[in-house]
Order: sequence, then C-alpha cells, then structure tokens
Amino acid sequence: MLDSFPILASAPDGAIPIHPLFEAELEAFLAMRRPAVRTLAGQAQFKAKAGQVLVVAAPGGQVERVLMGLGSRAAVDPGLFRGLAARLPAGDYRLARMPRGLDASEATLAFALGLYRFDRYRKRSGEAGPRLVAPRAVDVAAIAAVSHACALVKDMVNTPANDMGPAEIEAIAREIAQQHGASLSVTTGDDLLAANYPAVHAVGRAAVPHRAPRILELSWGEPSHPLVALVGKGVVFDTGGLDIKPASGMRLMKKDMGGAAHALALAKIVMAAKLPVRLVVLTPVVENAISGDAMRPGDILQTRAGLTVEVGNTDAEGRLILADALARAAELKPALTLDLATLTGAARVALGPFVIPFWTADDALADQIARASQATFDPLWRMPLTEAYGEAIDSDIADLQNDSAPWAQAGATTAALFLQRFAPAGDGIGPWAHFDLYAWNPKGRPGYPVGGEAQAIRALFAMLKTRFAA
Repeated sequence: MLDSFPILASAPDGAIPIHPLFEAELEAFLAMRRPAVRTLAGQAQFKAKAGQVLVVAAPGGQVERVLMGLGSRAAVDPGLFRGLAARLPAGDYRLARMPRGLDASEATLAFALGLYRFDRYRKRSGEAGPRLVAPRAVDVAAIAAVSHACALVKDMVNTPANDMGPAEIEAIAREIAQQHGASLSVTTGDDLLAANYPAVHAVGRAAVPHRAPRILELSWGEPSHPLVALVGKGVVFDTGGLDIKPASGMRLMKKDMGGAAHALALAKIVMAAKLPVRLVVLTPVVENAISGDAMRPGDILQTRAGLTVEVGNTDAEGRLILADALARAAELKPALTLDLATLTGAARVALGPFVIPFWTADDALADQIARASQATFDPLWRMPLTEAYGEAIDSDIADLQNDSAPWAQAGATTAALFLQRFAPAGDGIGPWAHFDLYAWNPKGRPGYPVGGEAQAIRALFAMLKTRFAA
C-alpha cells in the first residue's frame, strides 16, 4: 500500500523545501533571500495569504523552493496543504519548518488527499506527481489508511450507476472484509422477505434481477469489545420511483449510495487501526427504479421493527431502507450507532454542501463529535431533534409516514425524527447519531475537484479513538 503512496517516510536526496509562512513572517523571510526571489514574490503579489503558493525556480530552471501562505496566526488550517499538493509540479518535497499551531499529521494527510484524481474513464497520462516527506513522528501507515479510505469513498461516488450497482458494492464490501479478517453476510432479492427486511425489499424490488436489492452485514472484532454499529444508505441510483424526479434532480443520483461508501470506508479505517471495538456495518443496497412492481404512493409497508409506514412519497426511499437496517442494529444492542446517508435536500438548504449536519439526543456524544470535527477540520454541525415536529410524520392509517406534513418545513429534521423511531435505544444500548451527507464537491478548487467527496469520517474516526481508547 505504501509503495506508490505520495507520502515518504524518509527524505530522498534533493527534496525541495516548502516554506509555510504566516503573513507577518514574509518580510523577514524575503530579506534573507537572493534579490530574484524578492522580485518574483513582488511580481506574483505573493503576500503569504492563506492558500497562496509561489514556486521559485533556481537560476538553472529547476524548482528551488516553494513558498506557501498560511494567512494570519489566528487560523491555521491544515487543509491548505490539500490545495498545495494540487498545485505542485512533480518532485519530492519536504517541509522546511513546521509552524507552531499546525498539526503535522493533519497537514500530511491533507497533502495526500489533495492529490486525488478520478481518471477511470480517461486515458491515463502516467505522469508522476509530487511527493511529500512526512515530518518527524508522523505515522505514514496511518495516514495512508485514512487517505485510501477517503479515495475509496470518492471513487465509489464518482463511478456511474451502470458500473456501481448493488453487486459492485457487495464486491467492494467483500474485498474489505477479506483484507481485514472480517465476515460478510449478504441477503438478496426475495430472501429479504424471509429474513424480515421488508422495507429494503419494497424499495428495491422494481430493479432488474441482476440489480436486486440486498443488505450487507460486515462483522469484525473481538466479542469482548464494545459494539459499534455503522449504517450506510446504499441507493445506487434514485429515479424518485413513481414520484419521479425531474431530469435536473436525477443528474447526480449516482451519488445516492454515498452513505454506504462512507460506512465501508470508516470501517476500513477502524479495522486498519485495530481499534478495540467490535464492528458491525449494515448497508442496505437498492436501486429505486420504476417498473410495474415499484412501490406506489399510498402503499403501507411493513418494517423489521414491526412499525407500519405509509408511503407518502416514493422519493423518500432512503429512510425506508435505513429503518430496517437500524432495527437490525438495535437487535445487537450496540454501544454506539452511527448512520450515514445522502438523505435530504433540506440539509443542503440549511448548511450548504461543505458542512454536514448531524442529529443525536446524547449531549456527551454531540460534544465529542464537535471536538473531533474541530480537531480534524472536518466540518460537522449539530442540529436539534425538535420533538414538536414529530407529529409531522404521523399517519392517519399507519404508525407513521415517510414524508412529513408541509407545515413542519424542517425536512432534514423530520427525516432524522423518522429514523429515531427505528434507531437503537433502551437499557444497555448506547447512543445513536445520524449524519446527512452531501458526498459531493459542487465547486472545484485546488485539492477539491468537482465530484465525490469524503465527509465526516475523519472526524468520526477521531471521535471513536477518543471514545474507545484502549
């Protein structure tokens, strides 16, 4: 795994120095350099503002050094190294210094993340990219594990639905299980009914047979360790069902399996780190297709939990498959349950594409997540589980409905309240949190190409390390 990884454990001869500089340090730094460097900085209007990069050539034309702006001392974001990596020519680089207040591991990870490219459907150039010498005491193997997991998320989300169907997600889960000594059980098609996953079956039954619905259950870890349940929404493509989406709403629905991708990637990081937890990953995987067997508005669905659900809208299918998966998690009495899903457009209206909202009734867990988010620069924001909106998912003829009454308006919160009805709870069961992901960069910038994005899992891994420290 480390042979082709762009982070080096030791410095090769001739590694090019990178000078991360705060704005207040620039004048003194330039005063100690040859006049040509000072002239170049002036011509390029390099002021060491956050994100600025200046590549300095030696008299012979080769790269001599790189200047990198950190901005003011008040805000040192290691994510700046993500943009740096995307703007460097090929070569080996080293940090000439590690500024105070900058976490070396986070900066190194950001550099690795910034080199991601999705080129499956393009002619590969084969050109080498930049490589960074890891600062002293940085665990390169740990950085690689997180970087590769984030790349897995992006690859899965970027791959179109014709090449990323239920069988392909199952194959990825099986490969991850084999790599880490985990077990994987799969229930497919009409067997879902016998195994009591009726909502998963109802959502996915309209797909063609080779894209039949399924639920994947990956298990890993020592039986004596606390159980962590990860649940990921795996809708490989969402037409909206009979309540069909318009073309504009369907365009990015290849990414509706982003929750499953994130759950598998987070599990991959946890297992690579050998955290002292027992892990179960539940990923219901379906295509919300349209056919004569598609579920209809007004249908009443059974669920694994025994609750009935009136289908108010076939385009609110993600919460239906998550309901069965959360009910399965509850049977295992986990110490912690996290569900990840590209669930609602309302979450984007509330916080946009870059900040991920989460819901939990447990204040201590929310505090741990918030602190991990801040430490990893992986932006998460707690939203309220306002019980007054719970009436919006009541049904006149079933236990609840999958779309909320218009008066409530708070679509992301009513979706969370729906999931809470199925989430693990009670004596001997730990807290639950729900994350409404976007899994996509809609705006390209250095280190952040347009396309699939891994969100929340770096913060969640940091939280799990703190919560279940050996």
